[in-house]
Amino acid sequence: MEKIMWLVLGGVALVAALRAGTSPRAMHVARAALATLFIVFGAAVNALYLAAGTGGYDTFADGSPIAFVRDTWQSVVVPNQGLYIGLLIAAEAAAGVLIALGGRWMQAGLVALIGFHLGMLTISWFLWLWALPMLLTFALLLRAERQSRTGRLTLHLPPRRVAAPA
Repeated sequence: MEKIMWLVLGGVALVAALRAGTSPRAMHVARAALATLFIVFGAAVNALYLAAGTGGYDTFADGSPIAFVRDTWQSVVVPNQGLYIGLLIAAEAAAGVLIALGGRWMQAGLVALIGFHLGMLTISWFLWLWALPMLLTFALLLRAERQSRTGRLTLHLPPRRVAAPA
């Protein structure tokens, strides 16, 4: 389920990012998709995986072509999953919140996600299929955000009715 949502939300964010430079609505859609992706289907899902203790992180970096990455993952991350996956969860949640806030906060979140996804490229060739389109998405949104003044992500609620004084 979560992998399908990663693809759906990532795809929505990419398509919206293609138009975000000229459409405030596309920028809002991209921000909402990325905030949901990293808060709910990033941080929350990783928290559930960690709490379940399935060992899903044990072999995560086994496909890396870089021996240092494989060895470091096995010797540092695997024995201390609570710490390192906990940091991952906090970073994903923070990035999602920063993106939802918009403006300079969003720019900071996008820069952090660019660094994170560049790091993912060292872990496995398979992650390139995810990381490269996401890097394009982040770069397009960063450029659009720097060139626009869309401000914070706002909810479009109907106007509140106020009773007339009697």
